[in-house]
Amino acid sequence: ARRSAGDHRRHQAAMSGPEEDVSDKGGGKGGAGGDDSKGGEEFTPLPVLEKVEVGGKTYKPLADGQYDAIVLGTGLTECIMSGLLSKKGMKVLHLDRNGYYGAESASLNLTNLWRKFMKPKEGEERKDMEPPPELFEDLGQNRDYNVDLIPKFIMADGALVKILIYTGVNNYLDFKQIAGSYVWKSGGGVHKVPATEVEAVSTGLMGFFQKRKFRNFLQFVAKADPDDESTWDGFDLKARTMAELYDKFGLDENTQDFTGHAFAMFTDDSYLAKPAMETLKAVKLYATSLDRYGTSPFIYPIYGIGGLPEGFSRLCAIHGGTFILNKSVEEVIFDDAGVAIGVRSGEGDDAEVAIAPIVVGDPSYFPERLVRKTGQVIRSVCIFDHPVAKLKDVHSAQVIFPQKQLGRGHDVYLSIMGNAHCVSAKDKYIAIASTTVETKAPLDELRPAFELLGKLTLRFDNVLDTFEPVSDGRDNKCFISKSFDATSHFESVAADVLDIYTRVTGETLDLDAAAGGAGGK
Repeated sequence: ARRSAGDHRRHQAAMSGPEEDVSDKGGGKGGAGGDDSKGGEEFTPLPVLEKVEVGGKTYKPLADGQYDAIVLGTGLTECIMSGLLSKKGMKVLHLDRNGYYGAESASLNLTNLWRKFMKPKEGEERKDMEPPPELFEDLGQNRDYNVDLIPKFIMADGALVKILIYTGVNNYLDFKQIAGSYVWKSGGGVHKVPATEVEAVSTGLMGFFQKRKFRNFLQFVAKADPDDESTWDGFDLKARTMAELYDKFGLDENTQDFTGHAFAMFTDDSYLAKPAMETLKAVKLYATSLDRYGTSPFIYPIYGIGGLPEGFSRLCAIHGGTFILNKSVEEVIFDDAGVAIGVRSGEGDDAEVAIAPIVVGDPSYFPERLVRKTGQVIRSVCIFDHPVAKLKDVHSAQVIFPQKQLGRGHDVYLSIMGNAHCVSAKDKYIAIASTTVETKAPLDELRPAFELLGKLTLRFDNVLDTFEPVSDGRDNKCFISKSFDATSHFESVAADVLDIYTRVTGETLDLDAAAGGAGGK
C-alpha cells in the first residue's frame, strides 16, 4: 500500500499557519487550458491581477485574483468538481477555512479529532488545543490514525468508482475490500447479508418458503434489463410500484424489509410507492458490486476516505489549480443583479478578493437565503480495543439496522474498520454510527449500534444540520452541493457531482467508458 501525495499535503496543512498556501500551485497555467494529453480544453488565458475592483471598491487580489471558477470547501463533492473543471481546462481557485482537506469527508489523526470535537477552554483557540498525554498512552500515536467523520463505503461497481477511473484518481490511491455486510434483526441478532446462493439458503433472515420466493425475485432482477422491456415478464417497471413487484413474488414484510434496506440500501420505506425501476437498479448495483470481489459489495481507500478528496485535489493541482487551506471566506460577492462574481477573504485593509463567473461550494459558505434545511443527522465516532463479538473474526464491516426492526422511520448505519485499512493502531478499531435524527434525544437513536459494539474507549458525537440549495444555480451562478446524508455509501454524492457538473458546464459526463475496478485487494 502507498499513501497518496495528498497525505503529505494534509500533514503540511495541519502544521501550517493561517492563510499559508499549502498545496500545489499549478504554475499559472490556469485558464490557458491543459494540453490534449491532459484532457483539457482551450479557455481564454486569464491575467494575474495586481488589484481587484468590485462594487466601486479596490481590493488586494486573492491569489491570482481572477479565475474561471472558485470552489469553496474541500469536501469530496467540491474536490471532485475542482478536479473535473481543471481537467476540462478551467483555471480554478480552491479555498477551505480548515487546515486539512476533506471537510466532513476528512480522515483525522487523534490530535485533529480532539480539536474538532472537544470544547476549547476560555481564551483558547481550537487550533492550539492539545490532547492530554494519556490519550496517546491509551490509543497510540497520531501517525497510526486516519479517522473518518462519516460512515461511508464505496460500492465496487458504483458511480464513484467510474468517476475515479474516468479521472485517473484511482491511480493515486489503494483500496481494500470491506470484509462483510450485515443486517440487524430485532430479536435475532446480526446476520450476514447473503453473498452466495449457499448463504441465501442458510440465512436466518427469512423462513424456508420465503427463501424460495426470494430466489425467484432475484432471478427476475438478474434477467431484467432496464433498457429492454421484453425482459420484464409483463411487469411495467417504470409505471408500477415496488410494493406491487413485491406482491407479484409473494415477498412478506420481513423479506421486503431486508431487500429494500440491506440490498437496495434505502434509508426509509418511501421507495415502496415509487416506480419499481429505481429499486431494480439499486439491487442490480449491489449484485454487480458484490461480483467484483465477493463477500461484500464495498471497497475502501487505505488511510481513510479523506484520501478521496485529497486524490481529486491532486488531479486539480496537476491541471493548474490553486489550493489554499486555513483561508477564511467572509462572503460570496454578488453584482446588482444577484449573480455571484467572486469571493472575499479577510476584513478591512487585509481584505482580498478573487473574481470568477462560477462559484461552487458546500452550503456553509453561502448566504442562508440560498439554502434550505433538510433535517439533521447524528454521527458518533467510536474507538475501542476489541473485535465486535457478534461479528466473530470480521474486522471490517457494514451493519444496517433497518428502520422497521427498530420501530422508527429511518435506518441506522454502522461502519467498522481497523488496522488492516490503516485507520487505527494495531488491535484498535474505529466504528462510526449514523442516522437521520427523528427525536430530541438523538444519541438514544444510536443505542442499538453502541450495544452491538460493546465497551468503548472513546466516543465523539456530532449532530449536524443538513442542507440543499434552493435553486439549481444557473441564474445566480452559485452551484451548491448537498450535505452528506446518512446513507452508507457514496452513490448520492456521485449523483450530486454529476448533476452539478451538468449545470455548470451544460455537458453530461459519459462514465460508460470507465471500465474495470478501482484496484481493490
